[in-house]
Amino acid sequence: MRRYTAGTWARLTATALLLALVVIAPTSISNAQPRPPERVRGTETIATGLTSPWGLAFLPDGTALVSERDTGLIKRIRPGAAAVVRTVGPVPGATPYGEGGLLGIAVPPGPKPRWVYAYFTSATDNRIVRMPWDGRRLGAPRLVLAGIPRAQFHNGGRLVFGPDGMLYASTGDTTNGTLSQDVGSLGGKVLRMTPTGGRPKDNPFPRSLVWTLGHRNVQGLAFDLAGRLFATEFGQKTVDELNLLRPGRNYGWPMHEGAAGAAGFVDPIAQWTPTSTASPSGVAIAGSAAYVATLAGQRLFRVPLSGRLAGTPVAMNLGDLGRIRTVSTAPDGSLWLMTSNTDGRGQVRAGDDRIVRLTLR
Repeated sequence: MRRYTAGTWARLTATALLLALVVIAPTSISNAQPRPPERVRGTETIATGLTSPWGLAFLPDGTALVSERDTGLIKRIRPGAAAVVRTVGPVPGATPYGEGGLLGIAVPPGPKPRWVYAYFTSATDNRIVRMPWDGRRLGAPRLVLAGIPRAQFHNGGRLVFGPDGMLYASTGDTTNGTLSQDVGSLGGKVLRMTPTGGRPKDNPFPRSLVWTLGHRNVQGLAFDLAGRLFATEFGQKTVDELNLLRPGRNYGWPMHEGAAGAAGFVDPIAQWTPTSTASPSGVAIAGSAAYVATLAGQRLFRVPLSGRLAGTPVAMNLGDLGRIRTVSTAPDGSLWLMTSNTDGRGQVRAGDDRIVRLTLR
């Protein structure tokens, strides 16, 4: 229900320099080769024939809702020997535009969710809405947040509910890095809001939904069981990142890409170089590891986690899936992967796009 405009670079720069930080030492990986995954029991294809799938959210009964970026549709996936895929509704106003369109979706926690949330690109901005859910169909959208900057590239778009019941959203810098360092802008941030779009009283900045700043284009968000929030971020030319987010902290863009050890900024806990190795678009936490889905890298990486540190990312050999947009932890503990080969940038395989279920030991 709020609309924001960009503030000034000078005001934000002064704010950023006052932020306290904990610098987390990163590990890096360069041209890692796939090797047999030690913790995978099996894989199976859940669904095929999807069009540019982007967001994935599970319902309490184990079925899933999937958003399609370019069609503006949300579909329900019921796995089984013969998977059932049904359209539960369009998201009115979702407009495909470069990397924009219908992006992330989220379902509030609880046994009987009454709302489904969506992040999408409209004709004028990126915005978040929520739609009534009766268990079968979506109702008319109600605005949660408008005024998120839009562009052909770097729209962010991931949504996730935290264990605190708040809604977290990632936004992109729209190729304008100055927005990332401006607390007055919603671009290049991770936002935290109430389910109706209000500002939680314990947010780090006065009168602001900004939770963290200094991001280029975050497309992966996931909480672990300890309530910590992890994010994957696209680098520009050199370094992709996995970050452990802490409220009010500055993650460096556009002054720094990857680990810099600079005062006032937080370094990633893991990184990939060059960016052709990864381009991380999704992240899920399962057990003691982060699983990172990559587009250019066309692989799933397992990143061991220990406290505030991360081990060396290992590329998992899952066969020729192509670009992987999203990875999510299912209620049964498995991982669901969604490919992104029909988005205009990938090489389309027979049956694309698809959802693959990965069972862990």
